[in-house]
Amino acid sequence: MSVWVDLQGQDTVVAQLRRAAQSGNPTHAWLLTGPPGSGRSNAALAFAAALVCERPELAARGCGICKACHTTLSGTNADVTFIATEKTTITIEEARDLVRKAHDSPSSSRWRVMIVGDADRMAERTTNVLLKAIEEPPPRTIWILCAPSPADVLVTIRSRCRTLTLRLPPVADVAALLVRRDGIEPELALTAARAAQSHIGIARRLATDAGARERRDATVRLPLTVRDVSTAVLAAASLLELAQAEAASSNEERDAVEKATLLRSLGAPETGTLPPPMRAQVRALEEDQKRRAKRSVTDHLDRALTDLLSFYRDVLVLQLETKGGSAVERASVELVNEPLRPMLTDFSTHSRPETTLARMDAVNAVRRRLTTTNVAPLLALEAMAVSLL
Repeated sequence: MSVWVDLQGQDTVVAQLRRAAQSGNPTHAWLLTGPPGSGRSNAALAFAAALVCERPELAARGCGICKACHTTLSGTNADVTFIATEKTTITIEEARDLVRKAHDSPSSSRWRVMIVGDADRMAERTTNVLLKAIEEPPPRTIWILCAPSPADVLVTIRSRCRTLTLRLPPVADVAALLVRRDGIEPELALTAARAAQSHIGIARRLATDAGARERRDATVRLPLTVRDVSTAVLAAASLLELAQAEAASSNEERDAVEKATLLRSLGAPETGTLPPPMRAQVRALEEDQKRRAKRSVTDHLDRALTDLLSFYRDVLVLQLETKGGSAVERASVELVNEPLRPMLTDFSTHSRPETTLARMDAVNAVRRRLTTTNVAPLLALEAMAVSLL
């Protein structure tokens, strides 16, 4: 199976990356951009696998069968380094470590590939550490940076990279991928893909986790409960609780597996007190997990606000429909939250499009505040909820 199989609806980008992998002298630095869910990291890993693929025939680069392809996609290839942070930013120490690795010769492949999955999560000082290495890389090193947009990367970096932009795949393509790859029922796959707004990772979670679907449904219905200041404050608290529950659901099992794996690798006793050196390593892991949990809540809160935006997006679609259209024409408009169409239609009759746009601006404003400042999430959500009245 080809390494490109998961890149639904990205034919133009895939064609360019495949040609580069098949060439004898690909560009030394790449910047892959696109909105969340467009598959930036998947594209970077697929490109890396194609670059180090062991198949001798050039047309098969990225075969998905050879050892190099398998180890790249699983994150264990010695010649492919992937860094993405689960904290707020990539640290300068991590960047310096990347630069050191970039100067190592490939051990068994044609290329050494350095992938920065969150290039937008580097401070300017950290990015400058990479500048020289990207500007004048060793002869067999290729850099791949991923970010939501070119503007999220310093101009000095992006001017030295070849930029490719991915787009969100169509809902039908995401649903087809879930059916083919994960064995999801077609109807559920389509519903999940539409609710996720074509974000493949979130669509898979919605399709496989009933609790995630319930939490999203509760988030989308929140505007229906906001009638006055009191209900707005309650809605804000509920939104934060839903995001925290979603983050906890995502992290609990992973944290437990990580701790068990660490204890097993240390040879820790099954019972009794751990020796001091082992306790120190366990504490270090727990601190990392706490930092990850903090970012996880912020990320899930941002996703919850995106789901909230989908409610107002649907309301705006209904408000802007041709007033003289038939009932059949009105029903043909595809809504993100199609099961809520009757409630959305009723809600849309009680305000004007200008009001809906103002509410969407309020949601987007709090998204920016939560990701760029240290504002208390509950206070920011309460202010937003009151502005939705």
